[in-house]
Formats: sequence, structure tokens, C-alpha cells
Amino acid sequence: MITAQTKQEISEANRRRYEELRAAGQELTPKGLPDVTPLDGVPIVSDAVIGREQVPAGWYTTVRLKRGEALRVVDDSGRASVSLIGWREEDTSERVNCADTVKVQWSAAISKGRVLLSDMGRVFLSLIEDTSGAHDLLVGGSTPASTRAAFGATTRNTHENFLAAAAKVGLGLRDIPPCVTFFAPVSLDDNGCFLWVSGRKRPGDFVDLRAEMNLVLVLSNCAHPLDPARPAATDPVTLIRYRAPSPKPDDACRTTSPEIVRAFEFTDRLYA
Repeated sequence: MITAQTKQEISEANRRRYEELRAAGQELTPKGLPDVTPLDGVPIVSDAVIGREQVPAGWYTTVRLKRGEALRVVDDSGRASVSLIGWREEDTSERVNCADTVKVQWSAAISKGRVLLSDMGRVFLSLIEDTSGAHDLLVGGSTPASTRAAFGATTRNTHENFLAAAAKVGLGLRDIPPCVTFFAPVSLDDNGCFLWVSGRKRPGDFVDLRAEMNLVLVLSNCAHPLDPARPAATDPVTLIRYRAPSPKPDDACRTTSPEIVRAFEFTDRLYA
């Protein structure tokens, strides 16, 4: 039988280990992240482009990405926010997981060099280019209630867009995970309340997402619940699907921390 003293010792040892890991994740890892992508940098080679489309404000699209392909999401006007969910194509019970993405990387801030994880501990998407670092993993997308509160009427919203998109691939409400929203500069004040930092949005900002598995993605171009703009942004976003260069051994996304190295090893075994 474990004594109370032994339980206390185990608890203290676990706490010390937790603090060591947290220090490494929050203090050391960010120092190894690459600089943000220049706004006018990293053109896509024309031969690598597979397809391109515009998503009107309020609407959504479904994109299938093969492992090694990438999707550039461009906020052309600097006013849009794009919410994303997705599933592994071969087994849609595996989906993007925002909570694990935060937990494993010890940070709710994602930017170039970070990854999005699945709920099976594999790497879902890598952020190989990113001009803003202003993305939201915490608040989630708009709903009928949030649009009604903001605009006095229920308008097109991310929740209903996700439901419609999921239905078209044979899925339903129970299959929709929490989303990540790009170009959503959410921060926290000293009291732990969410803030919207408008100055971090610029016309032409983009993020490049490299697929680490075969994926089905849904992207919704609706105003973020915290966006104070009135009326809501009514601008399209541009999506460019392309063949990404093969990652090098020192690829920033693959080497940020021991936890991420293990996640990539787990992912690579799936396609070995």
C-alpha cells in the first residue's frame, strides 16, 4: 500500500518534471523558431501550383491535400479571418486537435516553424511559411448566436459552414472538432480576458500549410467572434494548392522540440 508520504513524494517529483518540461517548451523552443516570412517573400514556383480558388466572404470550401502538398491561404485585404478543421482522408475519426497542439508545444501561439497535431499524436499540418503569427487556437469560429449578438441578426457563420461541409463528406456534428483560425490576432490582457489586436492584420498576409498526412480540410471565411469591425469584413481570401519542396533534415517544423520529433516519427511510420 502506498503511504501518504510516498504519494506526496511522487506528486512532487511529477511536478518538478512538469516544470522542467514547461521551461524547455516555453523558454528554449521559441528561440529556435525561424523568423516570420517577409510579406513579399517566398513566391510559389508556377510549375508547382496544382490549383487556385477564391473563397467569398461568408462562404467555405473543402480542400483535399495529399501528404507533401501545401496550401497557401492569403488574406488579400487584411480584413478576413479563415477558420480551419480537417480529418485524415483514410480514417476520418482522426482529426485536427487544437488542445493537443497547445499542450505538446507548450504554447497557444502558432507561427512559422510550429505544427498542428491530430488527436492521435501525429502531425497534421506544418506552418512552413507565415507572415503574421496572428492566429487563434482558443476562441473558435463564429456561431449563429455570436453573429446575432454582434450584428443583430444571424448571418453566415463558421459553425453552419462546417456542418454543411461535413455533411458533404458523410460526416456530422459529432465529427467537427474545435477549429484554428488564421489571421485572428487574439491575445490576453492582464486579467486573462481575450483581446483583439487589430494592428497585427495586414493586406496580403499569408500562411503556408504543408500536409503531413493525406487530409480533407474545410476552410470557412467568416468574421471572427472577437473582430470589432462593423460591418463585418466582406472580402474574399485566396487559396493556392501546390507541391511543397521536400523537407530537409533540419526542417524547422520537424526539429523544434523532442516532442515534435517524436510526433513526426509516429506520422512517418504511417506512410512507411
